Order: sequence, then C-alpha cells, then structure tokens
Amino acid sequence: MPLYTAKCSALRGKAGGATIPATNSHPQNGEESAVGEPFPATPTSQSPPEERLDSWKAIAAYLKRDVTTVQRWEKREGMPVHRHLHDKRGSVYALGHELDAWLQSRRPGSSDQGEEPEAHTPGDGEADHEESGRTQRGLWVGLTGVGLLVVLAVAYYVVRIHANGVTRPKIQSLAVLPLKNLSGDASQEYLADGLTEALIGRLAGIHDLRVVSRTSVVRFKDPQVSVPEIAKILGVDAIVEGSVMREGTRIRVTAQLIRGATDEHFWSETYDQEFRDVLPLESELAQSIAKKVEVTVTGEEHKRLTATRPVAPEVYESYLKGMYALDRGNDQASIEQGMSYFEDAIKRDAAFAPAYVGLANGYDELGTVFIGSPVEQMRPKVVNAARRALELDPNIVEAHLLLAAVQQEEWHWAEAEAEYRRALELDPNDADAHSRLAFWLLCQGRTEEALTWARRGRDLDPMAVSGTTIGDILFYSRRYQEAIHEYRSALAVQPEDASALWGLGFALVANNQPEDAIPVLQKALSVSNRSPGVMGVLIRAYAHAGRHSDALRLLAELNERSKAGYVPAGAFVNAYLGLGENDQAFAWLERAYNEQSNILQFLKVHPFFDPIRADHRFAELVRRVGLA
Repeated sequence: MPLYTAKCSALRGKAGGATIPATNSHPQNGEESAVGEPFPATPTSQSPPEERLDSWKAIAAYLKRDVTTVQRWEKREGMPVHRHLHDKRGSVYALGHELDAWLQSRRPGSSDQGEEPEAHTPGDGEADHEESGRTQRGLWVGLTGVGLLVVLAVAYYVVRIHANGVTRPKIQSLAVLPLKNLSGDASQEYLADGLTEALIGRLAGIHDLRVVSRTSVVRFKDPQVSVPEIAKILGVDAIVEGSVMREGTRIRVTAQLIRGATDEHFWSETYDQEFRDVLPLESELAQSIAKKVEVTVTGEEHKRLTATRPVAPEVYESYLKGMYALDRGNDQASIEQGMSYFEDAIKRDAAFAPAYVGLANGYDELGTVFIGSPVEQMRPKVVNAARRALELDPNIVEAHLLLAAVQQEEWHWAEAEAEYRRALELDPNDADAHSRLAFWLLCQGRTEEALTWARRGRDLDPMAVSGTTIGDILFYSRRYQEAIHEYRSALAVQPEDASALWGLGFALVANNQPEDAIPVLQKALSVSNRSPGVMGVLIRAYAHAGRHSDALRLLAELNERSKAGYVPAGAFVNAYLGLGENDQAFAWLERAYNEQSNILQFLKVHPFFDPIRADHRFAELVRRVGLA
C-alpha cells in the first residue's frame, strides 16, 4: 500500500523464540489422557473392539484394501498406525476413528492405482474352482520368483548407476504446507496453524535451505492441486505435509517429505508425546527434516535449532491462540483479543520471548491508519516489546524487523538500515526482510535499488512479496500502468484485500483516472471498516473527478471523527492536497511532523506531493525529517 503505515506485508511469517530438543518417545502402557482414555498407549481390554485394530490384516480389512497397500499408505502418506512397545515388525495397531479422519483428509489425487480390491470370500457355488485356483497359484509362485530376480537385477543396476555419480537433485528449497487438524475439533485449528508456523520458523534459520513463508503456503491449507503443482507454484524442491491430532493431554504429529517434481514420499515419521513436550517435538521434527534433505547446518544454526528452554504448556497454548487471533483479525477487536493472549503468556512466563514479539506486532498493527490508534502511543510499546524479546533471544528476525520499522518511521535512517541488515544476516532467505529494506531504499529516493530488492524477495518467496508490495514501489516510481497491473494481479487472488484496493486507488488517481478509482476506493473503505487513511484518498478522487460535494461531505465526516477520537494527520494531508487547499495541507503536514506520521517517510518520492514541491516550506520539511 502506498502508505507504509499499513505494513504492506505481515511480519508474522516467522516464528521466533524458544527451541528445545526432543525425543520421539512413545507413551508408557496405560498412560491416560485428560479424558481418561489411553492415548496412544498400548490398547487394553477396555478399548472398544470396533475402535482398535490389532494387526495389519485387521487394518487392511477395515480399509477394504490389501495389506501391501495399507503398509504403503502408512509409509508414504502418514496413515496413523502405532507400534506396540516391543517394536517387533508387524506388531502394530490402529484406531478406527483416526483412520476415518485420515481418509477424510487424504490429499485429492492420491492414487490407488495398482491396489488390490476388497478381499472376497468364495461362496458355496465357487468351491469347484478351488483346485484350479491352486494350480494357478503355483504358476504365479514360479512367475513371482522370476520377477524377483528381475527386480534384484534392476536394483543392482540402479545402485551401480548411483555409485558412478548419478544422484537425485539436491534439495535446496522446501515448503511446509499447513498441517491438517485431525482432532475432530475446529477449535484446535490454532494448534495446527501454530505448529506449522513454528516449524517454518525453525527451518528458515538454516542459510543453505530456502523455506517459503507461512504467507505463501496458507493458500494451500486445503489444496485442490497435486504436490508437483504446488511445488511448481512455490518454486521449491520438496514439500512437507503432515497432520496434528490432540486428545486430552497428548498430541500426535505426523509429517512426511515429498519430492516436488516426482511426488516421491521419501521420509515420514509420527511423534506421540504429551502436549507439555510440544516444543521439543518441534525441534526434533525440524532436525529430522534438515538431516533428511542433507542440508548443511552451521554450528551456530545447529545451536539455534536445538536450543533448550522449558516452557509450560499453558504458556505456549496462550501464545498460539494469540498468533491465531492476530493472523485472522484486521480490526481493533481481533488484534486486542490476540494481544490479551500474549499478555497472559507473559504473565505466566516473563522470559518467553515469542510472546513479546506477538505483543509488538499487535501494537504495530494498532498504530496503522487502518486501525487509527495514536502512533505516538503505539510506537514506544512496539520498541519496548521488541527489545525485550531480543534481550531474551537476540536471533529473532521478526523483532529486528519490527525495531527497524519504528526506527524508519521516526526518521532514524542509519539505525533502521542497521536493523534490516542484521535481520538479513540472520536469515538471508527472508523475503519480508528484502521487501522491508526495499522500502527503506525507496524512502531515500533509490527507487531502482528498491525495486531490485523487492523482486529479489519475490524470487525467494513468490507469494510472500505480493503484487501490492511491488505495486507500491512502482507507484512511487511514477510507473503507474505497471503499478496498476501489479495491484490488479494481487486483487485477482484476494479480491477484498484492503491494501491492494487502496494502492490501486492511489495509482488510478495519479494516472488521471479518478472516476475509475472511486469504486475501488469505496470498496476499500467498506472492507477496512471506513479507514480514515482510505477516506483521505477517496476525498482526493472525488475532487479530481469534479464531485466536490461528495468530497466535502466525506471531509466533514473525517472532521467529526477527529473530534470524537484520534484520526491520523496523513488522512487530512491527502484530502486537502486533493482539494487544492495547499495552506490547509501544510497546516496538517506540520501536525504530521509533530506526531511523526508515517506519510512523511515518503516526502522525496510520493507523487501526491508534486504540486507543492517548489514551496520552500516543503523543502524545509524534507530537511527536518533527514531526507535532504
């Protein structure tokens, strides 16, 4: 969006904070969940018979498939099957309701080709064919022996090829698709989303592995396309799929690695643990994936990946609920609800760094023009929370980015750049850090460099750096047609994205298309709960389209709102510049200076300031904010 206050891309794409190593331990026999049922300990005689399936044969019969097929499903697709404590091969059991949930969530397009149909028992009329069946089976045994020799020969040939240096392509990038919630309880969705984000955050700290952000993968929460198609869209070599199931005090996480190009499932694992051990579980899962893709992990990265700090389950649960509320809310009530969860986590554990990052994000969003809380009140709270997080964990990329944003908003340009560069040192593959640095460069008037950095971020994560981000830079570069194209592309994916609508409105007005901008901005006003920032640009569009009565009506509404509560000065600056009332615009620019309004970051490049650039008052303002 053209005003940086709306924070063009959310900073919550990385989950920082406590990381703890874990063991993939199985529960002890008879260990109970909060509801009193063994889960997933070795079944007892009290387990309902129709729920527990005590062998591969029983599982196959339940699923109406042959044993080979269900074993392949377990290995390749993470079908929930448990081992008894003695871990003998084939000594397994499964729970019917888990199999049902897994079948319902099974990826569309999963192939059943080559699987045998449901087992069939011969009736009385088929007994005469039994002898001939034995003869045929004898023949098949012979053919099977020959087939086995052929398979062994092929295997030997493949091994020789690999020995001569022909290997599969190295995995250098991956995407973690949103973990499926198999708990049968929609209220547990926050847990699946939180674990997805945490896993992405841990893996993203490995320099040699490009991991796409949660912003990019969230659209594949319920994918209707195949893994190879998803991998192609995201530009990655491998995909991580998985599921989360919680029952009482226990949690089960299943994950599998899939090669993007071939849809080959080459690793899977199931972790059954108490919920209190969920952070160690995350750490072990991330380490297992890093080891399986054979990525190089430096000593410092390994230290971060396996860092140990115990966190109480109720603390982590409050944190996850806060992230869930913040991710899905675009109004003040939702943001404040999320912040209340972070405050609860901090109250329970004052040394839990991720909760401070979440709190800083909440204050940051409240200070945007979309919400309209006084920025002079919000920014110190953002800084305090982010700095506290970094005191506890200096390696949280998101906290560095939040600090950088506030430094930039307060015109501490060198300090802001240093924070951006530090974030990129910690994670050179962070697409959001690239786009943030791009906006810093933009404010300096270095528009071509800004565009290069933003596009580099898009190359790293095609969907995290949106068309809105690129569109904003093109708008400030006065490349309006290209900007309009980027905004429309973003809206084709998310038609009610207020930021993209607002940006498109800006670009259309600047491109002398105010009549086209009006319906776009009216929609933006609606979906943003009548944001004062959008209102100011719509007033400008009305004025340029000759609809002065509409412009004055909306300006009157803006003035009434300012009497009842805080309205960002930038909204009035845009309105009065659009109406051609330059003296009034300068009066509001002075107020904007006093409140360190976000709009002043863009004094050097904002096209809407062009009519007053020759005024000495404007030149003095540019000097005062450190951009001269």
